[in-house]
Amino acid sequence: MFEIQQRTPETYRQQTRRSTLTIAAIFVALAMLLSSSAVLLFGTPGGDNFRWNLGGVIAALALTAVLVRVLLWPQPFMAAAVYGWRLKRSLMRVTNLMHHVKAGVAARDPAAMQLLRFYHLGLTQMHQLDGNTSALSEAVAEINKHKERMEELGMPTDQPRLNPDWLEAVKKIQPLPR
Repeated sequence: MFEIQQRTPETYRQQTRRSTLTIAAIFVALAMLLSSSAVLLFGTPGGDNFRWNLGGVIAALALTAVLVRVLLWPQPFMAAAVYGWRLKRSLMRVTNLMHHVKAGVAARDPAAMQLLRFYHLGLTQMHQLDGNTSALSEAVAEINKHKERMEELGMPTDQPRLNPDWLEAVKKIQPLPR
């Protein structure tokens, strides 16, 4: 279950830049090492060694992905990047069901109403963390309207957790015809 946490956008961006640069440096070092090794072991002097260079880069990409997921993911310096990835992944899970969510909201289904509120809170935070205030300003009217509707129905508007039960309940709602 994902939960929205309070994050300072400036600190978040600083931490994600640092982790991105670390991963990029690891990839570059591995790509150079593996490409050079492949050419040295399998290449021909003065010949076309493009395929060995490409093979080294592809191997470096795969090895970097494994290193990130296995070794770096749990490291403290990666916490902001992991949080951002989990936030965006959670929002995507809701986005993939949005036609069901909107139908449920129109029918005042509690799970759909709560899921859309979580989505709005997560989307707001994502835009703030990424520094994308223009996209956020476009969504403010819809976000406020939905919050007011929830308040009118006496529903809590603080929905910082993505409840998997909401996703399952919303999947059963028939989408509105287009």
